[in-house]
Amino acid sequence: MKFLVLLFLCLVLTQAQANELKPLKLHLVGDSTMSDKPNLAYPERGWGQLLPQFLLPQLTVVNHAANGRSTRRFINEGRWQLVLTELAAGDYVLIQFGHNDSKQSDPARYAAFDGDYQLFLQQFITQVREHGATPLLASSICRRNFAEDGSLKRDLADYASAAAQVAEKTGVTFFDLQKTSCDLWQQLGVNDSQPYFIQVPAGLYQKFPQGKVDNTHLTLQGASKIAQFFVQDLQRQQHPLASYVYRELL
Repeated sequence: MKFLVLLFLCLVLTQAQANELKPLKLHLVGDSTMSDKPNLAYPERGWGQLLPQFLLPQLTVVNHAANGRSTRRFINEGRWQLVLTELAAGDYVLIQFGHNDSKQSDPARYAAFDGDYQLFLQQFITQVREHGATPLLASSICRRNFAEDGSLKRDLADYASAAAQVAEKTGVTFFDLQKTSCDLWQQLGVNDSQPYFIQVPAGLYQKFPQGKVDNTHLTLQGASKIAQFFVQDLQRQQHPLASYVYRELL
């Protein structure tokens, strides 16, 4: 009985604290690993799609992330300009790229980690601040790319390091999702890390009649884990948005 009373009081206190929070918007800018996936019949999810499940409703998540986009392509297609038109003073903007920036064979997307990638990130940061909003930077999540000896190939490490350098140079809060996700995949190993990524059997989806193994894009389990890493890092860094975290576990 005493436990139930304490639980009730905690819930009342939490609700009272939530009611004192002012409404805010968090804009997400990135690629397919972050974006919303409207086809719920297919198992792929972006971690930004799951993020609202961890947050209080006073923090509205606006997901601008899109499949196949790099920093360069996001700007050249006008997507970044659209984000800027929607920004209001007091908003937050979380920026995460790298997967498609690394595709040197595609000039429309490629942005060298030690060149244009950093320049584009700095442009994003400057323009967000010009609108009275607060920029945040995250490193790209880790691919499930194991070598034959069981070690994990951290093939986006240069882009993660470049994003960290830009964050330090510009005084922006940084979330190293590359490190936390790579560390987890390495810890789990080849087999136990597989459920976090797409693996569909043959003969189930018309788009993939032969089946598909995808070590870049996330399942519901994988997207939930990355979103969890983000909110845990908010709390660890005692970031102002940590007040809007509703829970760490789904």
